[in-house]
Amino acid sequence: MSHLDEFTSRLSFDLDDFQLEGCRVVEKDQGVLVCAPTGAGKTVVGEFAVDLALRRGTKCFYTTPIKALSNQKYHDLCEVHGEEAIGLLTGDVSINPRADVVVMTTEVLRNMIYAESGDLHRLNFVVMDEIHYLADRDRGAVWEEIILSLDESVSVIGLSATVSNSEEFGRWLRTVRGDTEVIVTDRRPVPLDQWMMVGRRVFEMFEPGGDRVNGQLMHYIGRVEESEEKYRPLGRPEVLQVLQGRNMLPAITFIFSRAGCDGALAQCHRSRLILTTKEEAEEIRQIVNAGVEGIPEEDLEVLHFRRWRSALTRGFAAHHAGMLPAFRHIVEELFVKGLLKAVFATETLALGINMPARTVVLERLVKFNGEAHVDLTPGQYTQLTGRAGRRGIDVLGNAVVQWAAAMDPRAVAGLASTCTYPLISTFSPGYNMAINMLKMNGLDESLRLIEKSFAQFQADGSVVDDVRAIERDQERLDALESQLEDDFERLGVAGTIDELVDYIETRRRLTEEEREAKKRARTERDKETTAILAKLQIGDVIAVPGKKRPQLAVVITPANQTKDPRPWVTTERGWSGRIDAAGISVPPIIVGRMRVPKNVRHQPRKNTRYVLSEFKRQHFERPKKMKVRSRVAAKYRKAVQEHPVHSWPDRETLVRAAEDYARISREQKRRRRRVDGATDTLARTFERILALLTEMDYVEIEQGQPVVTEEGERLAKVHSSADLLVAQCLKRGIWENLDPAELAAAVSTCAFENRREIAPAGENEVPTDAIADAIAGTQRVWAELAADEQRHRLPITREPEAEFATAIHQWAAGAPLGYCLSAAAHSGAELTPGDFVRSCLQVNDLLEQVAKTGYSDALRKNARRAINAISRGVVAVSA
Repeated sequence: MSHLDEFTSRLSFDLDDFQLEGCRVVEKDQGVLVCAPTGAGKTVVGEFAVDLALRRGTKCFYTTPIKALSNQKYHDLCEVHGEEAIGLLTGDVSINPRADVVVMTTEVLRNMIYAESGDLHRLNFVVMDEIHYLADRDRGAVWEEIILSLDESVSVIGLSATVSNSEEFGRWLRTVRGDTEVIVTDRRPVPLDQWMMVGRRVFEMFEPGGDRVNGQLMHYIGRVEESEEKYRPLGRPEVLQVLQGRNMLPAITFIFSRAGCDGALAQCHRSRLILTTKEEAEEIRQIVNAGVEGIPEEDLEVLHFRRWRSALTRGFAAHHAGMLPAFRHIVEELFVKGLLKAVFATETLALGINMPARTVVLERLVKFNGEAHVDLTPGQYTQLTGRAGRRGIDVLGNAVVQWAAAMDPRAVAGLASTCTYPLISTFSPGYNMAINMLKMNGLDESLRLIEKSFAQFQADGSVVDDVRAIERDQERLDALESQLEDDFERLGVAGTIDELVDYIETRRRLTEEEREAKKRARTERDKETTAILAKLQIGDVIAVPGKKRPQLAVVITPANQTKDPRPWVTTERGWSGRIDAAGISVPPIIVGRMRVPKNVRHQPRKNTRYVLSEFKRQHFERPKKMKVRSRVAAKYRKAVQEHPVHSWPDRETLVRAAEDYARISREQKRRRRRVDGATDTLARTFERILALLTEMDYVEIEQGQPVVTEEGERLAKVHSSADLLVAQCLKRGIWENLDPAELAAAVSTCAFENRREIAPAGENEVPTDAIADAIAGTQRVWAELAADEQRHRLPITREPEAEFATAIHQWAAGAPLGYCLSAAAHSGAELTPGDFVRSCLQVNDLLEQVAKTGYSDALRKNARRAINAISRGVVAVSA
């Protein structure tokens, strides 16, 4: 009996063809890339590699992108093979690290390779779960470093979500790793039904057995759009009640903001919704109480623990990165056990964590990408809805999109039926990588490895395409130029094509500026509307925009919150209900007051007659118009009007003819920039990095070859986005002579990234002069480094941020959580408890490196003391 036959005989289910094919490749000691939808069971191939290594007496490392996934996989493998056979390494946790099978984060393996660890001996397989993380902007390079640096004898098993360029990725793997099979399946083990919810009605997205949009859905939406009543989507509790009635729970509702998730949870908590039995509620309470042991009572109060636990016992929860990690882990455990029926989550839940649901709900198909609100891509839609359908539990999974005004079901159907999720490399050499590669391989081999990266592989391919496109563009430009010159002569215009193109570009910039101005004006109007709605009192008569003229309404119940105020009003036409800022295009105007008796306040819909009669009796004056006036940038309008082309005869005839010329010229310039960037290869970047490191004495030249110095050996152990800045601070003694809490504050400036900056409550003063001096020294070193990087044409290291310094100093000195969160806010950083804990763990991670690389015994000891001081309460429980 083969190893595979023995392995499958122990399973409680039959393997799919793609799983069997992947396992056969592993058994032949070849590399394999398995691309399959979420929940399809691709991890079985990785688990077979684990089993095979244990049977052979060799080693297997199972890598994951995040600690939570490593912890989960460690426990899964321990259940099958026993705790003595499996180890775990996640940077801050080390369990049985000498085991033949070790689960670890990718960074841990990368560091082991660079340290040339003895634990790499006898390594047979490396499983890279969620290998599509290679496209991650911040951490993707780590995957490529591992793939490029592992010994040729090691078989790499890549497990990926379905990507549209899997063949390209597979070709690269074959180039750098040798024999590698690519196995792709689009088949979901649990089929997915697509639905659209319109109010309380739930329609199938497609006609039965086809890919055409459901005619009944289109007809019903048409009726809703033609109705005079403004359409309002259901509230979250009502949505869950509808899903419960259709046996579609448990459900994950994806909301693309932390505040939105928390708001949804609060909305359900305010309602009478209960989704659990008494027995389930009691079991939840016991799990929750056990999960928060070790967190002080005063910190639990800051975390609003009792209210959060109350929501959990009723069957619903939020899940996002701003939560305390311990709370997030409790939510995950409860959901996996089937005790939670509804989770409101950000899209991070779609990545990695094993939390499938019967139903996935999407409230919106637009998300903020950090710069603008953009439509979901088909790949993102597939990733999110991939959580629907629990293998072995559900026969079908459900993806439910909530319809909103102006949403086109045909566009949604196109999104649901398209699979384009390309894997794009983000690999770029950095200082730590350069030092470690040079130390391991020497210059020539390092350059060869970098040129073999997937980023360079993709760049080389795209350069060929771009060069061909530039040639085609030039042919079209030459033809258009000839045509335009004929038009100039025919119309008797004494001008040039360059002038015409410049005029077109100026008009385009004006159009873009007008569009941006409208967006900005809309944001300001929304803020003003929100502020007005929050202040409205019972009896205020307001004017709001109507179809033909402003409409009057009286406030029956004021708003109960300021973030999303929704006062209850009754209009002069008899409609009664809540209004919000999203449904009002122009800020309302208060035009008077009306007495509102108790019976009207308690039952507004039954007592609209009173309001209607009062409107007729009192004759409130309404504004004639409530119109939005958009403001545009005057300089662009003036530039257009004063441009020489603006006064040409038959100007628009020429403009129409030149539009294509201008568009093709823009595209050609973009392609030229891409080609120029690609030909400035990653290897040249690597050489410029080495030139700077040589100047700074981390590298020296011996017999014409660069060699790592003693200082360089220290830099090799600093794994941080600010690695060279940290090494320079250590080298120049900037952080010496600080006590442990002060050291934590100083180090935090290189580890902390302020994602939600607020205006500081006062001057950003730090607790001690020693901290102030250390931060000033760090800033000074950064300014010098940034100037050097600019001179060498290298990316600029992120500037140190001091907004977390006071908070981490106070925490390390023993202050409670609430005090430290206030200290961060006072300094200009708005942190949730989850943000605070994550930032503490990041500081601890950097302090660990200081403890290994510091120049003095005192600094190394103080780094250890700082780590111990930070590792308490919510931080210790979360770690």
